[in-house]
Amino acid sequence: MQNNIFKYAPAAMALLAMSSCGQPKERPPQKPNIIYILADDLGYGDLSCYGQEKFQTPNIDQLAAEGIRFTSHYSGSTVCAPSRCSLLTGLHTGHAPVRGNREIQPEGQQPMPADTRTLAHELKDAGYNTACIGKWGLGYPGSVSDPLKMGFDYFFGYNCQRHAHHYFVDYLWENDRKIEYPEKVYSHDVQTEKAFDYIRSQQDSTFFLYLAYTIPHAEMRLPEAYMEPFINRYPEPNPFPGGHYGAQQHPRAAFAAMVTHMDRDIGRLMQLLKDLGLDENTLVVFTSDNGTHVEGGNDPDFFDSNGPLRGYKRDLYEGGIRVPFIARWKNVIEPGRESNHISAFWDMYPTFCELAGKQPEKNTDGISMVPEFTGKEQPRHDYLYWEFPVLGGRQAVRMGKWKGLRYNLAEGNRNIELYNLDTNPGETRNVAENHPEVLSKISAAMQEAHEPSPVFKLPIDE
Repeated sequence: MQNNIFKYAPAAMALLAMSSCGQPKERPPQKPNIIYILADDLGYGDLSCYGQEKFQTPNIDQLAAEGIRFTSHYSGSTVCAPSRCSLLTGLHTGHAPVRGNREIQPEGQQPMPADTRTLAHELKDAGYNTACIGKWGLGYPGSVSDPLKMGFDYFFGYNCQRHAHHYFVDYLWENDRKIEYPEKVYSHDVQTEKAFDYIRSQQDSTFFLYLAYTIPHAEMRLPEAYMEPFINRYPEPNPFPGGHYGAQQHPRAAFAAMVTHMDRDIGRLMQLLKDLGLDENTLVVFTSDNGTHVEGGNDPDFFDSNGPLRGYKRDLYEGGIRVPFIARWKNVIEPGRESNHISAFWDMYPTFCELAGKQPEKNTDGISMVPEFTGKEQPRHDYLYWEFPVLGGRQAVRMGKWKGLRYNLAEGNRNIELYNLDTNPGETRNVAENHPEVLSKISAAMQEAHEPSPVFKLPIDE
């Protein structure tokens, strides 16, 4: 495994209670509730606190104002299932069991192995009640890795990410039961209310809520009442004709309305925490599972959804994997901070374990971010690594200011593109020929980080 695997740090409570000379400074806070909100295909530039100008996200902006906003945080992968697997296992895609979107018919995706230990297992063992509400995408119903077998006490939502392509549905899953709706419901609203009910039910407990929203992934549809304020706000030169995602006459209005609606619900969630007296002891994290998408009539170029970055979902360029990341914990995280700490989904495993006061029961590729949250000296990664086994096979490494990529592995390409992200975050100037020593280090990292998978094979394994 990668040579900077997390070395178990002391519990967060001890870290927060000690002064620089090692003597107790004040009584440590109790371990926090954790709410991890995951948007689906939200781009780096799709929030107004990250530069979005065509619509506003005031409630998520308020999270950033009251917490810490990260500018160099990365998803686990460039598509849904492997990104979520990376989050839950603490492993990058060179080690994780799920590395691509592999469908299982009639409903579901490639499961994780039965003996997979997840972040939910860890937190459950630490005394947390655990819930996943939203989209799962890591095993078919009844498989060895449905949510209840992967450490969650409660699940509600879509088991299958293909089913989650559509918002108006006639069934969703609650634990292992299919809940059928005689008249189709708008799934986002149902899931939001289930999340609020869950929080109310756990107000006297310590809980972990993984709230895996499907907004703003295609299809570009939502109730007319949410759409109406955005109709005619934007030119609509390209109505979407339909197909798998359904026709949409106003795809730009739909996108803005969807993100705005999610933002309102996050505002409602934060108000609920205040009303229940949970505000001061709940860490709330907001991020996205990968970069912006180009499906269902979505127009990321119109909204500048990837900001200054190159690429979209399925790319390993920055636009496909660099995502918004905001963390807010009142009276612990200093408000209004911005961090350029280079981090990724697999860091959540050791981070949340440390906050729960326990050591992970397995090695991960992550490094706890508790020091960065609390203004302490933060250990750094030697590098971050991604691989993507489809579209010809792709690999990428972030190593400090350097970003190296290899595309088209199936065609025999082994040349590495190299970009200096400090001076060229848009990855437009390949400087590989000027830095052979950097190329050598990145090539070695790609070799070190990749362990062959029997299911998700890279062309370099053949």
